Amino acid sequence: MIKILKNLSTYKWIIVGVFGLVFIQSMADLYLPTLMADIIDEGVVHGDLPYIWKIGGFMLVVAAFGAIASVFASYYSSKAAMGLGRDIRRKVFTHVEKFSLQEFDEVGTASLITRTTNDITQIQQVVIMMLRMVVSAPIMFVGGVIMAVSKDAKLSLVIVGTMPVLVISVLLIMNKGIPLFKTVQKRLDRLNLVLRENLTGIRVIRAFNREKQEKERLQTANRELTDVSIKVNKVMAFMMPVMMLVMNLTVVAIIWFGGIRIGNQGMEIGDLMAFIQYVMQIMFAIVMASMMFVMVPRAAVSANRINEVLSMEPTFLDEGTKAANSEKGTLEFENVTFYYPGAEEPALSHISFRSSQGETTAIIGGTGSGKTTLVNLIPRFYEVTEGTIRLNGVDIRESSQKEIRSKIGFVPQKALLFTGSIAENIRFGKEDATIEEIEHAAKIAQADDFISKMEDSYDSEITQGGSNVSGGQKQRLSIARALVRKPDIYIFDDSFSALDYKTDASLRAALKEETKNSTVILVAQRVSTVIDADRIIVLDKGKLAGKGTHKELLETNEVYREIVESQLSEEEIA
Repeated sequence: MIKILKNLSTYKWIIVGVFGLVFIQSMADLYLPTLMADIIDEGVVHGDLPYIWKIGGFMLVVAAFGAIASVFASYYSSKAAMGLGRDIRRKVFTHVEKFSLQEFDEVGTASLITRTTNDITQIQQVVIMMLRMVVSAPIMFVGGVIMAVSKDAKLSLVIVGTMPVLVISVLLIMNKGIPLFKTVQKRLDRLNLVLRENLTGIRVIRAFNREKQEKERLQTANRELTDVSIKVNKVMAFMMPVMMLVMNLTVVAIIWFGGIRIGNQGMEIGDLMAFIQYVMQIMFAIVMASMMFVMVPRAAVSANRINEVLSMEPTFLDEGTKAANSEKGTLEFENVTFYYPGAEEPALSHISFRSSQGETTAIIGGTGSGKTTLVNLIPRFYEVTEGTIRLNGVDIRESSQKEIRSKIGFVPQKALLFTGSIAENIRFGKEDATIEEIEHAAKIAQADDFISKMEDSYDSEITQGGSNVSGGQKQRLSIARALVRKPDIYIFDDSFSALDYKTDASLRAALKEETKNSTVILVAQRVSTVIDADRIIVLDKGKLAGKGTHKELLETNEVYREIVESQLSEEEIA
């Protein structure tokens, strides 16, 4: 928690101002009961109306000062707390952007969303309370005790008797409640995960009539969160009744013994009323402190979860900024082996090949053979376990990630579009792309025909997740996004799967001319897509099962021949 609160140093002058304002408010609150006692003892008892008006007016001025200070303290404490939340979110987001896919897999997207939203909100709420109460509660408590003792020291013994009861009660309740806060956040993570899967996978759920089962799964996660939330709130609910009971019994005791003191001429009526007010202020200070004890542990859990993310070092960092263009458009794998974290078997084992400018290297293999894993290593989404990958003649570990990725046009297996216009989505590949460049890229990607039929053409809006375009259209827009970049290396990770054969053939013909000065890495399931490649890499269970042209592999490689025979007829093979 302290580590997170150090970020408040940016707002140190605002915090100093808040503390000053809270101090003024607290002093005003402490002064008012004394003025009230004077009105009763000097004005009401003696029937001195001018004195009542005089002190009453002064009380209004003091109360006004306290109210104004309270309003400004609330405003500036909120400003500091909201600023802190904004800064932490920015810090978390910036740090998470440095993560490799390994860290995303480890923490989980749902958990990262919860930590960036709910957990930071918890911290904001407790900071607002702390800024107000960290000064106010001690002043009210100490000041209340001093003022109460100054009114009647003997009567103050009542407070001494009741205070330990209140403190012990609060500590017992907190001891029960604090461990439950961590469970609440974990259950919230789980609910967020299930809800996210249900919303993103709604088509699959409906297609397989799994609505009932998924509804039950969500209800289970929701019930688990509800149960632990009710449990923690039941524990915390004891706090307020216990405090009110102790406070009320204390007031009864004070009135009882105070009445005896007044009867013995040892105390004035006004002093008794002031004494009651000061006792209420002391109790209220303890209530405020206990409320902090309720919120701080939960915020501390949230702070720890945020610190876990901030302290998580990326698996790999940029080790240099070396760049070379002497071998522009070359990609080389040299004895590359890769293990996923915690895996016993390698996802890729001893892969070696070289692709030069103007060449197309196709990668084919069965499901789970390591095709996507291989292409994910090129932009350095993961770090190779053994071996070397060279881009333009430079080991990718010796170049910055930004430098590497600036030379790559990547089309992922799952086409992803962002909210915004079609032009903005294509311009995602090149920030300063002109409309002519965008249109050219769309024509090569065979996307111009359906874009031109849309009402607003390239200004047509894409909804969240690209739900207003088909799978094939999404793939073509993703390809256009890579083409507009004009990179040294193109990576197409099974990017033609949603295209019909005619569009596929037209696209590959257009790509051949467009990519003649670049290297193309093409992952595909269809033999017809890779048949014309300069080099075909055949993967089988993460190992290099074959390498060569279509004709060479058909004659010499059994794995490739099985793939071909499963897709093409004997006439087509011949």
